[in-house]
Amino acid sequence: MAQVLEFRLPDLGEGLTEAEIVRWLVRVGEVVAVDQPVVEVETAKARVEVPCPYAGVVTARFGEEGTELPVGAPLITVAVGAKAPRPVEAPEAGEATGSAPPATEAPLSAATGGDGTSGNVLVGYGTAAAPARRRRVRRSLLGTGPTSVRASEVALPSPARGEPEEPARGEGPVPVISPLVRRLAREHGIDLMELAGSGPDGLILRADVEYAVRARGRRAPEEPAPAAGIPTPPPSRAADPASVERAASGGERPGATRVPLRGVRGAVADKLVRSRREIPEATVWVDADATELLRTRAAMNEAGGPPISLLALLARICVAGLARHPELNATVDQEAREIVRLDAVHLGFAAQTPRGLVVPVVKDAHAHTTQSLSEEVARLTESARSGGLGPAQLTGGTFTLNNYGVFGVDGSTPIINHPEAAMLGVGRIIPRPWVHEGELAVRQVVELTLTFDHRVCDGGTAGGFLRFVADCVERPAVLLRIL
Repeated sequence: MAQVLEFRLPDLGEGLTEAEIVRWLVRVGEVVAVDQPVVEVETAKARVEVPCPYAGVVTARFGEEGTELPVGAPLITVAVGAKAPRPVEAPEAGEATGSAPPATEAPLSAATGGDGTSGNVLVGYGTAAAPARRRRVRRSLLGTGPTSVRASEVALPSPARGEPEEPARGEGPVPVISPLVRRLAREHGIDLMELAGSGPDGLILRADVEYAVRARGRRAPEEPAPAAGIPTPPPSRAADPASVERAASGGERPGATRVPLRGVRGAVADKLVRSRREIPEATVWVDADATELLRTRAAMNEAGGPPISLLALLARICVAGLARHPELNATVDQEAREIVRLDAVHLGFAAQTPRGLVVPVVKDAHAHTTQSLSEEVARLTESARSGGLGPAQLTGGTFTLNNYGVFGVDGSTPIINHPEAAMLGVGRIIPRPWVHEGELAVRQVVELTLTFDHRVCDGGTAGGFLRFVADCVERPAVLLRIL
């Protein structure tokens, strides 16, 4: 006997409270296996595929692509059992309304083999099938369907946050599989809990809903109000009262386009605002001759082996600078009014992707060699551009390196990546007149910028760190003293 189970958007970790549906991977009526991805969602941290912990037939999907759902909101419902009933359409004229077309049988198998449990850990679902309480749906007192039949036992999952398209009320869930039937009932304000299904095991069919619509039309000619508890579709953005008021008052400029701050863009906006509100930042900068650094990189790559990127060399210099000035590898506990200095360096670096700006994090960067840093930076950059980074790879940084020189600019005053205490910015490297060994020469010059939290250190510490970085850029052999 089929059980209709509801799968809700799980907690994806890192304190994320919502996700946007990017792409549905299954259709209504499709058979799914345990741990099969059913939807691709985008959070403020990454784009991920969400696996379903149940094996069965998808009976409903909640939300269109582009819809933002909170954690705990229904994603899909799955009919779990040995047979997959096909959604039943309304009978043709002349057919007996009490009979149902034969259902198409489809064997359902769990990917884990027999027990139907999930191997993926989903917060709120776990790896084992949770026992579902069984309740009996009462026979309707109205008998509005073509035939009154007592509904069989249907498993009802424990209630959670959010509501499905057609929430179950009374003592059990609504015995209906077809989303077409649910939509028809919702459009006409029919309470499915008041109907007795004429299908197998009390299943509510389209004919049952149409009969109820006709019966109510005979009782009340006027347009009925929606039944209590039936969710009202949310107003579209175009019908938003605030938008209407702005248009009526002339406050909306002609041709203006409103872009919702959500997903990655919304997360970045919230973080930048919080950083500017909480961190008293200050900025220092210096020009440096990067000619020798470029020559050193070229010599390293000529020696063979995987190529070393310029960003990896700068990252290695930052790690060495933080070893000398650990005050900058810190965060501030505002509630305790304490500076928390961190032993491990988790180095973040800004990366521009089609989804916007993200900051992948090289964990334990202090334990990497220059070559392994280069390989890890390349791997994370590629994953970031393809949208394959998870929240764990985009959080937990202690210091950020921002190479905005790739955009063809010389300098910037970057906003600190909250809750970190500092960020090093690197401008473009271009030929400029420079005094070298007492003579004017054309050298490859770069502007280095350090923005720091003035609560964790004074200008002397920040200036000392930036001067060390500039010295290593101008004379890479300085690094040999501390390697």
